[in-house]
Amino acid sequence: MAKSSATNSAEPSHQPLSAVLITLDCAHSLGATLESLAFCNEIIVVDSGSEDGTQALAASFGARVISEPWRGFGPQKQFAIDQARHDWVLCVDSDEIVTPQLRDNMLKALRQPDYKAYEFPRCNRFLGRYLRHGEGYPDRSLRLFNRQHARWSDDVVHEKVITLDVVGQLEGDLLHHSEESIESYMAKQNRYTTLAAEALYAEGTDLSLTKLFLSPMFRFIKFYFLRGGWQDGLPGLIHILIGCFNSFAKYAKLFEFVRRGERQQG
Repeated sequence: MAKSSATNSAEPSHQPLSAVLITLDCAHSLGATLESLAFCNEIIVVDSGSEDGTQALAASFGARVISEPWRGFGPQKQFAIDQARHDWVLCVDSDEIVTPQLRDNMLKALRQPDYKAYEFPRCNRFLGRYLRHGEGYPDRSLRLFNRQHARWSDDVVHEKVITLDVVGQLEGDLLHHSEESIESYMAKQNRYTTLAAEALYAEGTDLSLTKLFLSPMFRFIKFYFLRGGWQDGLPGLIHILIGCFNSFAKYAKLFEFVRRGERQQG
């Protein structure tokens, strides 16, 4: 039976903390995520139309579930933190798990916060292996912050937290469990590269053959050799190669959008 996560388990001396997630058809991974958030004072789940039981699963963990049509990653996450009852928010994805070490360091920091925002390492699990080299680690992510001093950008993809304050560092990993199969992982990457290409096209970015051909090559050299991705074995190699293809696909799709736009203007 699922345990309620949205309980006031933090000591009174801690700043109250709201965990915030956006979801869509993620019942296969959400349970472990919510279980790792049991230390938070509340959990907010903003769902954009799941049909696999995600909303019911979230409610069974004591989360407050809010239905909201999709706005894009940045706007959706900002909407979610706006629904929280507390100013201190922890933003995680539905396939991420807070480790005990990270949890303890968060609660320690929230007793008397020295900063208005904190970042910490994010470790990707891919094809059964945690990747601790290459592009996948430490991948420091700013996810714990006071919403009065930070907010999500308006980017529909590759969103980020914006703050003018100095960002503190916490130890302990946020574990990211990537899609369980190459097929589903590639499907997600296909969506991301389309969104990225659309954003570039909307910004009026010029198509560059140099970026189309050299960006994947430089990406491989940087992450596989210079950042030691070879130490993550075959899963690390596959992960980096997919990332290189994503770089190529993004600019290839930009080329398609530019041609389509030229035809419409003609």
